[in-house]
This record gives sequence, structure tokens and C-alpha cells, in this order.
Amino acid sequence: MPSGVVVLTDRRTAREPLDRVVAGAVAGGVRWVVLREKDLPRAERAALAADLRAILADAGGTLIVAGPDPLDGDAVHLPAAGPYPPPTHPLVGRSCHNQAELHRLTTEHYTTLSPVHPTRTKPGYGPPLGTERLHRLIQSSPTPVLALGGIETPAQVTACVKAGAVGVAVLGALMRADDPTEAATTLTSAFEEAVTPMTPTWRGGAQVSTTGLRPTVPTQGSSLTARSGHGRPQPPTATTEGKR
Repeated sequence: MPSGVVVLTDRRTAREPLDRVVAGAVAGGVRWVVLREKDLPRAERAALAADLRAILADAGGTLIVAGPDPLDGDAVHLPAAGPYPPPTHPLVGRSCHNQAELHRLTTEHYTTLSPVHPTRTKPGYGPPLGTERLHRLIQSSPTPVLALGGIETPAQVTACVKAGAVGVAVLGALMRADDPTEAATTLTSAFEEAVTPMTPTWRGGAQVSTTGLRPTVPTQGSSLTARSGHGRPQPPTATTEGKR
């Protein structure tokens, strides 16, 4: 289930090619990436998906594809407009913006709520929810929620976690970053610090664990060749009981 800092791609906004930006974000602790780029031809988009899956697989991460076509994977993120009912992939998310859209959720595994803040990526899109309304919507959501929209600072990450989000979906803060690794590290650290003493307010009551979110990830020599499938988040590292 997506949690922590989740990156949404935008090659037009990115300061470097997407594979480099994603590799940098992964080195900074990111384990979930949503591939957008819906305007690309399917073959080109599928090749890009394979490259990003390879980068994420080296760190035990997961690529989610925006739209109903998983591009040879098994995780998709759907728009609020459809399709309904959702496809039966192992991982399905959906964008929501209000109570009515939350009520339409059926078998989706998670949702995004947006925009939390004004966003440079979609200026004028809104009105912004703010963290108080975000909290109220999360309380009524049937699925875990990722906060999305205008989230660029550690303080904003912390506020979203306190509102009950299991993670934050970020685009501009990483796509526009001069150093994606540094930006990802800063935001991921803020999430970990905010979530450590807390249990999410989502009514399902699942505990979010940050254990293993940020294992050391080598950035040199990461394979960019096409691979089938994708990685899963790494399990928590076992501890030895009774060790003194």
C-alpha cells in the first residue's frame, strides 16, 4: 500500500530526464512512483515504465501507472471520472477531491485527496482543501489516503500526516528540484519523524510503519534496462530479542 513520499512524474517539469530524477528520489528514500506522461504513445510509455520499474526494483519499490492500462505491470491509479467499476489489478488507487467522489469508491485500495494547497502544476485548480478539510475527508474515507497538491515543505508533510494521511504525493517539489536526492531525503525524513509516534486517523486503523522505508540505495550502476514486473517494498529488518 503506498505510503511515505510518493512521486508523481512530469517530464516537462523535470530538470533532468525522468530516469535520473526517479533514481535520485529513490536514493533519497522514495519507494513509490506514479508514472503519468499520458500523452506519450503506448510503446514509448511502456518502455519508460520498464526503465522506472528497474530503478525501483533495485530498492524494493513499486511503480504505479496513471490510467487503467498498467503497461505490463499490475498497479494503476485512476482518475475520479472513471472507469467504474475499477479494474481488478492487485493495486488500484483513485484520485478524489470531495465527499461525493469518496462515496463512489468500491474496491480501490487507496485514494489521493487533492489539492491540499494551491499548486504550480495546476494553477487555479481547486479550491484547495486545506488540512482541516483534508482531515474531515480522511475521517470519512473507506480507504487510506495520500495527500496531494502543493506539498513542498517538511512542515506541509507533517501537517498532512497529522491530518491522517498515510503519505504525501509530490510532483513539483521533486521534479523541479536541483538535487532530487536531497529534496526526497528532506521530505521523507519529515514524514518519518511525523509518523513515528502516531497511528493514522483513517478509520481502518492500520498502523503505518516506516521501518525499511529508506535503506541505502546505490545510485551507481542501477539497471535501466527493461524488466518485467516490479519490486515490492522491503520487509522490516528483523531484530534480535534479548540482545543487550
